[in-house]
Amino acid sequence: MVDVVLFLTSPPQVNSWLGAVFGDQPVPQFEVNTRTVDVLYQLARSSEARCNDAALLIEDYKQKASEYQADAAHLQDVLLHSVGLSEASLSKQAADYVSALVDNAMVLGVRDTSLSSFMPAVNNLTSDLLEAEKSNRRLERELMAVRKRLGATLVLRGELQENIDKTSRFQAAEAAKAEERLLNMDFVTAKARELSNRLERLEAQLVSRNMDKSVTHQAIVQLSEEVGALKNEIIPLKKKLEPYMDLSPNPSLAQVKIEEAKRELAVLDSKLETKVDFK
Repeated sequence: MVDVVLFLTSPPQVNSWLGAVFGDQPVPQFEVNTRTVDVLYQLARSSEARCNDAALLIEDYKQKASEYQADAAHLQDVLLHSVGLSEASLSKQAADYVSALVDNAMVLGVRDTSLSSFMPAVNNLTSDLLEAEKSNRRLERELMAVRKRLGATLVLRGELQENIDKTSRFQAAEAAKAEERLLNMDFVTAKARELSNRLERLEAQLVSRNMDKSVTHQAIVQLSEEVGALKNEIIPLKKKLEPYMDLSPNPSLAQVKIEEAKRELAVLDSKLETKVDFK
């Protein structure tokens, strides 16, 4: 890398700008190439443009200051010669009022303290205040609506939580019942298996002892049904005998009827005894 003195190789515009920037101090040495010279040239132009803008702004401020000073001098001269009023002649209260008036003018950003300048500014502030109050009322309505929705949401949340708790308790109770039913089912299943085994053993014992099938439960039930049917047949026969109990004495005819009825009754009794006799 080759370091050369800036003033020997840089363009005159860049040299003058760097000389103005560093003043009496020496300009640092750096590598001179197309990129560095181009960057310095752009910086010089940008700095020069900003300096020109700042100079114009300073001149404008100076001109406005001169105008304000001239206006102030004119107003002081008018007040002093026309009205006989000067700053020294004002009371403390009047000076405070004037100071407050000036402060209000600065806050409102008006050009002067005339009524024509204050009224538009005050109207603008009033419009802004009304707009702010309108916006505040709108926000309050929205906040109220949000609070109502929030209250309804909280109530719904409470109801949902209560329903969840009820459902949880119900599920716990049903789970306990289901577990109890499973235990009972296991017990009933085991008991049914035990009774089935006992029944098979008892049936095997009955078969080994050659028990008469006529004394089994099924045979007894069938016999009881047949006895009931015979008793139903006897009832109309007894009703047939009742009229003969009140007949006038005719021994021979009555004796014949009585004997017929007795024979029928004896036959039925014999059948009944046969059915009742198990062996």
